Amino acid sequence: MHDHSNLDGCPTRRQASSHRRERGVRAVVALTATMMVLEIAVGYVAGSMALLADGWHMATHVAALGMASLAYVLARRLESHRAFTFGTGKIHTLAGYTSALLLALVAIAMIVESATRLVEPRTIDVASSLPVAIVGLLVNIASVKLLHVDDEHDHDGDDHHEHDHNHRAAVMHVMADILTSALAIVALVAAQLLGWTWLDPITGIVGGLVIGKWSFGLCKTSSFELLDVDPSVSLQLQIREALEQIDDVRVHDLHVWSLGRGARSCVVTVTSATPRDPAEYRRRILEVCALSHLTVEVQRCAGEHSHDASSDGHA
Repeated sequence: MHDHSNLDGCPTRRQASSHRRERGVRAVVALTATMMVLEIAVGYVAGSMALLADGWHMATHVAALGMASLAYVLARRLESHRAFTFGTGKIHTLAGYTSALLLALVAIAMIVESATRLVEPRTIDVASSLPVAIVGLLVNIASVKLLHVDDEHDHDGDDHHEHDHNHRAAVMHVMADILTSALAIVALVAAQLLGWTWLDPITGIVGGLVIGKWSFGLCKTSSFELLDVDPSVSLQLQIREALEQIDDVRVHDLHVWSLGRGARSCVVTVTSATPRDPAEYRRRILEVCALSHLTVEVQRCAGEHSHDASSDGHA
């Protein structure tokens, strides 16, 4: 016996969330690209490493944010494609992982270039650099606001906030821009008021280290999801415990993994001398957690039929 059902409780809300995030990312790409050109141009002319690093940092973010926008488009257009058995959620995860790698490269480049400028100091035109750095900071703050508009909608009446690595990567890139802009302002003010020109490359190194740490965290979580590593071991234990409280049931096999954007899939095999209807086991599992795809196989104990029934539910 097979029981097919849609377990995705709110596909319309999920789609609306994707559309809002996609619009927000597109707007941020336009803002970041404009600020990138301005900062690189002024940084070269003024000779400010902090401002120049911020500009090139923004250049990689334009590419990463553009990729994030493309990921939303691809996930939306391929959502109903049969080749994507469990949906297109991991397109977002893959985009987030790639963005994390780009962020790591930015961090390394910032540290290397800043270290070079520390050994070979250059004159900084503070008068030209400082206004641009301030405008850059304001643009980045506006970008974060655009990206978080979606979060305000999602948190309103929805206890399940999906884990979108693509969106997280976009936010992280903008936050890295805010950090480098803020550090550039501090370095430029210190150079103007105290003559501390050495602080400019130091801030570049500090910014690179912080951004490197952020990129490592994102790379770790997104790669785990791509490799079907489920960090929520407690969830598997809860499912096992819920099932084994029913009669003489024993969980023979259990797999829980992420499908991307907070969606999960579960495949479980239970054995019992007096098995119940598979729908009963499925109901118990769904009381533990929300799932987008669930397959329950029920087997009789040795001596009976090797396979009695199975229940399969998917989005």
